[in-house]
Amino acid sequence: MNRNRKVITLLAGLTLAFSAGCATKNHVRSQVTPVVNKVNELDDLTARNSNDIRDVDTRSQKGIADVNTKTASVDQKAQAAGQRATEAQTLASQAANRAESLGNTVANLDNYKPVSEASVHFGFNKADLTSKGKKALDQLAADIPNTKGYILQLEGGTDSVGGAQYNYDLSKRRTASVVQYLAQKYNVPAYKIFVVGLGKDKAVAPNKTNEGRAENRRVEVRLLSNVAGTENASAANQGQNR
Repeated sequence: MNRNRKVITLLAGLTLAFSAGCATKNHVRSQVTPVVNKVNELDDLTARNSNDIRDVDTRSQKGIADVNTKTASVDQKAQAAGQRATEAQTLASQAANRAESLGNTVANLDNYKPVSEASVHFGFNKADLTSKGKKALDQLAADIPNTKGYILQLEGGTDSVGGAQYNYDLSKRRTASVVQYLAQKYNVPAYKIFVVGLGKDKAVAPNKTNEGRAENRRVEVRLLSNVAGTENASAANQGQNR
């Protein structure tokens, strides 16, 4: 009887101990679970922040690289622009010097004496050089190397057919053809050429006949020099003798 009572007492103690253990575990679980959840949330937040930081860093690096590239490009463009500005200034200075030289030449035109002349004729309403016109220019250009202090005076003309402005433009196109030919074939610099486009204002023959109008469709080319004629003539003769 006593033994049964001891067994019952032991079982009761075990039951109480088990119940107490379960209660403790449940209590601990109830306390720990929110903390674990919070830690998990913090881990997720940390992971997202890390990803965001990496993304921001990547974009920042790309932005810096883009800025550096654009800055280098801007520097190159600025350097190129500076070089072009320097070249433009140089060309402007050269043009100014040539303009001044030409101005002095025009102002002192009375001091220039003719060395040789050529008449270059054109077809009706045409501004391109004919073979005959080129031959005339070739003959005149042969005197250029032997002529010191020279300039070329060009006067372009037309017949009376058509309006005044159209003929004026046509006469300029004809003189431009002569200038281009002399520059390309004989390296005559532009500042050595003095051009006048006269249109139909200075006829050399009556415009009443076909022959007269053909005579007026021309560019008169004069090789002039401000050096004494005898010196140029001597140089020309020496050139011919060679």
